[in-house]
Amino acid sequence: MGFKGTKAEKKAVYDKKLCGLLEEYSKALICVADNVGSTQLQQIRKGLRPDSVVLMGKNTMMKRTIRTFSEKNGNSDVLNLMPLLVGNVGLIFTKGDLKEVREEVAKYKVGAPARVGLVAPIDVVIPPGNTGLDPSQTSFFQVLNIPTKINKGTVEIIAPVELVKQGDKVGSSEAALLAKLGIRPFSYGLIVQMIYDEGSVFNPAVLDLTEDDMIEKFAACVSTVAALSLAVGYPTLAAAPHYFVNSYKNVLAVALATEYSFPQADSFKEYLKDPSKFAVAAAPAVSAGAVAAPTAVEKEEPETKAEPEEESDEDMGFSLFD
Repeated sequence: MGFKGTKAEKKAVYDKKLCGLLEEYSKALICVADNVGSTQLQQIRKGLRPDSVVLMGKNTMMKRTIRTFSEKNGNSDVLNLMPLLVGNVGLIFTKGDLKEVREEVAKYKVGAPARVGLVAPIDVVIPPGNTGLDPSQTSFFQVLNIPTKINKGTVEIIAPVELVKQGDKVGSSEAALLAKLGIRPFSYGLIVQMIYDEGSVFNPAVLDLTEDDMIEKFAACVSTVAALSLAVGYPTLAAAPHYFVNSYKNVLAVALATEYSFPQADSFKEYLKDPSKFAVAAAPAVSAGAVAAPTAVEKEEPETKAEPEEESDEDMGFSLFD
């Protein structure tokens, strides 16, 4: 049962509860609670216990309590919550892993019918098939230009039809047809809008980032800093490797163009003098095979030529002038 008392007493109890949560918890999820009923909210509370606490209330009361708490405790980080308290929102204070809590909250969704005037959060598509409705109900389908046919005394939809598009308002005809078909196209629950973690506020999409994503983004930022440093001529740690490599290239170019040399430039000078040395060293297997093949042919050729010579000696064993 809820607390019974005057309005001032209820505000004092709520203020004390929120101050206790702000002092105990350093992490919170700011959730939108549109179209979430009290029974559904109670199920969410039970599912998140004991590591998390769901707190709903008027935005003005929450802002006033947060401001008072910050002044008394000198904690200015909690003030970052105030700009987020807009609309029908609630707070989920937690000591658990933020990603796991968000996934747990997403499980508690309840199907809901399409009411007239409701803005569709998703596209509503009616699949083809038998509707189970008698032929007298075809007027609904004709109004919405849905192709149908009568099959075994019932109305059958021929092809899938996009009834309502995302962002459009549900009309009376669409709502009546979905109700007749028993379709509850929408589902509602607490939607995590922002994350609060020890004074930092960020989008919940950050929780989906993996270690590889972080490394990739960090490498991209380092490359950007290095490029900017090189462009303006301002030395930074990110651009240091590029400075060393470019300096080495310049010194190497001077060494190749003059008589000056150093150990790291000797191999380049040798290559420019006689590239064939490096070509032979790079492909020893190919050169060995090329040499072995003619040798085998040379050994076979004397054997094949020996037979005709012996035949020639036998045929010419006498003189034509004898």
